[in-house]
Amino acid sequence: MENDDNEHVEPVKRIIELNDDLLANNEALAQKNAEICREHGMKTFDIVGAIGAGKTLILEKLVERLASEHKILVINGDVTLRIDADRIEKHGAKCIQINTGHECALNAYHIYNVLKKFDISGYDLLFIENVGNLICPSDFVLGADMRIVIVSITEGEHVIRKHPLLFKMSQIAVINKIDLLPHLEDISVDRMIEDALKINPNLSVITLSAKTGEGLDELLVALNI
Repeated sequence: MENDDNEHVEPVKRIIELNDDLLANNEALAQKNAEICREHGMKTFDIVGAIGAGKTLILEKLVERLASEHKILVINGDVTLRIDADRIEKHGAKCIQINTGHECALNAYHIYNVLKKFDISGYDLLFIENVGNLICPSDFVLGADMRIVIVSITEGEHVIRKHPLLFKMSQIAVINKIDLLPHLEDISVDRMIEDALKINPNLSVITLSAKTGEGLDELLVALNI
């Protein structure tokens, strides 16, 4: 019986060691990503949020506002398609699609490959649209200057409390789709803001409607571009 127990402990120990190595390697590559971008004078943003939160539409609006004065590179992470990349590219950014297959988040190696293989000279802004997910991206820093976490009021009032780790790791939190508030009377945006600031008092929390553009100016100020 004692031997059986030992046989079960060892594989678990190996899994933990492998996970630690994976995260350490990711951290090292993330630092390289940050160095490469700094050397090229490129400011970088990692955008995370669940599917349907409005990441792509917000990026479209940002690129539309910024493209006349900045050369913008966007890296889009998705499981299979490049629909989001095509939407954003129409507004004046260069978009590079990364299809992750079964992986539920971008990692630093994905970004490193783009930075090493693609000519990034001349670009001064990099936006990374992570795979639609509020869990997996918390495991992998990418080396960006800022992480922006986007949620929408349609995900429910408790969405922030359910996913605290991403809010701890972010500098900006966007609460999107506030134009729908008249139809969602049981949602308290004030409570969502309060939840976000309890998790991370240093967060810049912005309420926004990607559809109407309300709050976009405030987000641009927070990005400090």
